[in-house]
Amino acid sequence: MEKATFAAGCFWGVQLDFDKIEGVISTTVGYIGGHTENPSYEEVCTGKTNHAEAVEVAFDPTIVSYDYLLDIFWQCHNPTTLNRQGPDCGSQYRSAIFYHSDEQNKIAEKSKSDCNKSDLWSDPIVTEITPAHKFWPAEDYHQKYLEKRNITISCH
Repeated sequence: MEKATFAAGCFWGVQLDFDKIEGVISTTVGYIGGHTENPSYEEVCTGKTNHAEAVEVAFDPTIVSYDYLLDIFWQCHNPTTLNRQGPDCGSQYRSAIFYHSDEQNKIAEKSKSDCNKSDLWSDPIVTEITPAHKFWPAEDYHQKYLEKRNITISCH
């Protein structure tokens, strides 16, 4: 099993998209990239902790590749808008890839470069690629939020 961590705006829809992928063992929504220990949703929403809303994905690399997870990541949000996804504004909604190994870093950098060269997005990608540090799971009521409400929308 490996981990991948992605920030792509509000974590509810992103979690739903990754949960649908064969080879994904589990997903957890939470906060990463900030400077506050064990932040609450309310603290993260202020933008003052510098955490991003993110999804930690546990996956079986013999079934699904990290490259494929990145393909889903690029498609399920707009990686060209700085600190914004749709109506959600602030650094907590930034586009980011938090890598767990040097290999993931290399793959993510190449994927970002390839995506920038493709016609998927007309504007330059602003996604940050940074090492994964402490991931703080979000409160229970955020976990599988859309699934609990029988919402099955997908962004792709």
